[in-house]
Amino acid sequence: MPVAEPAPPAPPACRPRWGWEVLLVLGVSLGQSAVYSILSIAEKLSRPEPLGQQTTTINSSVTPDRPWLDLSYQLAGVVFPLVPALLALYLLRLTGDRDRIGFDLRRPWQDLGWGFAIAAGIGIPGLGLYFAARAFGLNTNVQPANLAENWWTIPVLVGLAVMNGVLEEVVIVGYWFTRMAQCGWTTAAVLIGSAVIRGSYHLYQGFGGFVGNLVMGLVFGWLYLRYKRVGPLVAAHIILDLFAFVGYSLIAPYVDWL
Repeated sequence: MPVAEPAPPAPPACRPRWGWEVLLVLGVSLGQSAVYSILSIAEKLSRPEPLGQQTTTINSSVTPDRPWLDLSYQLAGVVFPLVPALLALYLLRLTGDRDRIGFDLRRPWQDLGWGFAIAAGIGIPGLGLYFAARAFGLNTNVQPANLAENWWTIPVLVGLAVMNGVLEEVVIVGYWFTRMAQCGWTTAAVLIGSAVIRGSYHLYQGFGGFVGNLVMGLVFGWLYLRYKRVGPLVAAHIILDLFAFVGYSLIAPYVDWL
C-alpha cells in the first residue's frame, strides 16, 4: 500500500463551512449515536444491578411472530443508516475529495487481504479485552445477534455487518479526516477526535466497549494516515462484525460463556 500525501487544508475563509458540514453529518449519523450511547450508559449505571450483571442485546427482531414484517424492519435498518455515508461521499465529491479517501474497487483483493490482517490484529486482543472488562464488572454481557430463526437471518446479519463497516469507516475516517484537516485541526487532534467519537458511540456496551473501540479508532486512524485508503478498513470492520454477528448466532446456542 503506497504512502499518500494528506489533503492540504482549506483556506481560512472556507473552514467555518466545513465545521458546520461535519456537525450536520455527524448529527444525523454517528454523533447522534454517540449521544444516545452516553444516555444509555448513564441509564445502565443508574440501575440497581451492577453493570457487569446486565445484558446488552444488538440486532434484535422487531416482530418475531411476523417474519415478513420483521424482514422489512431489518432491511430498513440496513439501508437507511447507509444514507449518511452516501451523503458524506456526495459532499466529498462536490469538493473534489471523493477519490482521495481510497473507497473504491481499484484494489479489491489487496484491500481484502489487508482487511483480514487488520481484523486479526484488532479482533483477537479486542475479544480478550471484552472478557477482561466483563470479569471486572466494567462491561455488560453483549449479545450481538438476536434475530428470530428464519431463512433470511444470516443474510440480514451479513447486511448489517456491511452497513456498519461502510457507515463507520466512510464517515468517521474518510470524511472526518478530510474535513477536519481542512478545518485546520492538527493531525493528532483529528486522530484522537475520531477515536473518541468511535469509542463514545459504543459506550452503550460498557466501558470495555468504549476502550476497545477507542484503541481500534487510533489504529484505524493511524493506518489511514499512513496509507490513505478507507477500503482495507471497511473490509476489516465487515470481517470483525461478521465474526461477531454470524459467529455468535451459530455458536451461542451450544456454549454458556458468551
